[in-house]
Amino acid sequence: MEHERTRTRAWVLHPEIKSDRARRNPQAACQEGVALASALPDLDVIGSNVVRLPKAHAGMLFGSGKIEELAAILKENEIDLVLIDGPVSPVQQRNLEKAWKVKLLDRTGLILEIFSDRARTREGVLQVEMAALSYQRTRLVRAWTHLERQRGGLGFVGGPGETQIEADRRAIDDQLVRLRRQLEKVVKTRTLHRAARAKVPYPIVALVGYTNAGKSTLFNRLTGADVMAKDMLFATLDPTMRRVVLPDGPEIIMSDTVGFISELPTELVAAFRATLEEVLAADIILHVRDISHDESENQAKDVETILASLGVDDSRLQIEVWNKLDLLSPNDADACKLRAERQDDLHVVSALTGDGLASLLDDIATKLQGVRRHEELTLEFSQGRERAWLFKEDIVKSEEQTEDGFVLQVVWSERQKAKFAAL
Repeated sequence: MEHERTRTRAWVLHPEIKSDRARRNPQAACQEGVALASALPDLDVIGSNVVRLPKAHAGMLFGSGKIEELAAILKENEIDLVLIDGPVSPVQQRNLEKAWKVKLLDRTGLILEIFSDRARTREGVLQVEMAALSYQRTRLVRAWTHLERQRGGLGFVGGPGETQIEADRRAIDDQLVRLRRQLEKVVKTRTLHRAARAKVPYPIVALVGYTNAGKSTLFNRLTGADVMAKDMLFATLDPTMRRVVLPDGPEIIMSDTVGFISELPTELVAAFRATLEEVLAADIILHVRDISHDESENQAKDVETILASLGVDDSRLQIEVWNKLDLLSPNDADACKLRAERQDDLHVVSALTGDGLASLLDDIATKLQGVRRHEELTLEFSQGRERAWLFKEDIVKSEEQTEDGFVLQVVWSERQKAKFAAL
């Protein structure tokens, strides 16, 4: 019965604007839009369309004929919510909601809904709330009755008062200030935790990649953790860190981060910068790719763009991990393995079956230890802290005390040498 239906019936539209030269494959993009919508538990995605347009119409996005055609489809399927996989201006949103008599969300709004549903840590919740408020602030253009001008002052002397839009915007700004102060406290705590970790000589290996590339499955396989891992976009939102002992190598801290996505809302890039700072602190970045996905190459470019915006440059040590080998045909799998053998910093793995992970771990251990060189160091008696650090790192091979201090024979990597110089 109708009153028993609690799940929202949704329809996904992907506008393919021919004048946009940077547009992606429309069918693959539409499928991603459907996958995004399916990531919300209370939505039923009834159907989807790719809508081809010569250009976006300023007031309505679509032309009048297309709006009527879509209105009939939405009415016939009893749709409650239309999800447009792309940017929609506040005016376009208002006009389309009026024309179709349904609620409408654009891509940014949908991603914010997913993040709001998934955030678990205090920091994650605050960041999502800030991003949502920043987004709502740009949407205060509704033509509802309560947005008419209020009178100000006494009688007719005071003139018109502030609009409801201005009052709403000011309320949002006040709330943003409060949230920013709370977030600063949380970030300060995270910074203290990071500083404490920095005192422990464990290198950090961060997993990054497009959402649903299999990062959390790989993280679980390597660490024995129980992080949520589903075939779903943004299954993991809050960062997770675990200690891992590499075979014949050092102990490391492995970090699983939020998945990236094309056209990530700018509000979220800014809001989640603190979360993604784990990537900036990493000694090695593992870029995990779903090599079975048709859009794997474009997804990789999107990840690289976001990493660059975070300040991760080419000098940072990166390993590309082609995941989901188990989903490839035998011929394609062999071709990928052959390419990995010929190319440095590339591994083909299956996080699900464990295939290829031993080689990946060996490479991580080798890269972290680096090329170790023999050097002689002379320390004064006053350099007790530096001397203690060398012994803690277990790189001192012999030591001789002289009248002026100590002469040490050390074998160390360039990374250790740089850390010593920074003491």
